[in-house]
Amino acid sequence: MTTDNGAGDNIRVTIGGSVSGGGQVAAGRNISQSYVRTHTEGAAPVTDADLAELRSAIESVKAQVVATAPAEQQAAALERIDELEQAVVADEPDLTTLQYVRKWFGKNLPKLAGSVTGLIIHPVVGKIVEAAGDLAVRQFRELFGDAAER
Repeated sequence: MTTDNGAGDNIRVTIGGSVSGGGQVAAGRNISQSYVRTHTEGAAPVTDADLAELRSAIESVKAQVVATAPAEQQAAALERIDELEQAVVADEPDLTTLQYVRKWFGKNLPKLAGSVTGLIIHPVVGKIVEAAGDLAVRQFRELFGDAAER
């Protein structure tokens, strides 16, 4: 938006990105505001292709576990990844299980914790959480805020 205040001063303001909460922004002198909403109702549906992509990423992390984890920890690590998958694809994603699995890897197999965090913040997991509603999104941000915003 470009505004001329009559004195020849032009003020240009451009705001983009995701904005929620219905806030307002004002800049300059003799302000006039307009509001354009481009939000579509409802989350994008999770497709079979999305789930296949997520399962492929999970299999990749499982392969990393088999290749790098000590033999005595492999079974437990693979079990945690199975728990993570079940928690994500459940009717309601179980975010506390995701948090538990992430902490388990951080404590027991820190070299693989980044790969597990990558699964948790995978774009398909984001779609699944979004589809679960605003409460799930808020809880996800509370639990994984720093990692989720990368």
